[in-house]
Amino acid sequence: QVQLIESGGRWVQAGESLTLSCVVSGRTFDTTTVAWFRQAPGKEREFVGASSWSTITRTYADSLKDRIIISRNSRENSVALRMSSLKPEDTAVYYCAGRTGTAPSRESQTYDYWGQGTQVTVSS
Repeated sequence: QVQLIESGGRWVQAGESLTLSCVVSGRTFDTTTVAWFRQAPGKEREFVGASSWSTITRTYADSLKDRIIISRNSRENSVALRMSSLKPEDTAVYYCAGRTGTAPSRESQTYDYWGQGTQVTVSS
């Protein structure tokens, strides 16, 4: 069983930067891929980015790749999502998800484990 706990979501103004953190526990981290998704009110869940743990393979949503960076901290067993130049349309609940295997996936249904989410609100 894998547990994921997100933190860092808060209210920010447009143009600011924000870093979210996902702490992963419960399994061997070198066989786990961690992804970030987000869901805005009234919209479907959207892929943000993903990172394998051992191969340091990362993939980002095309619409966000210029403004986000995913990094990992092996000592803390955590994965961070750094977002810059935030826009009101970035307002959403951001979820951390985990799956077995080292290949990042953009499909939410391929992830077996999910955190509770953390709210990010961007005001104009």
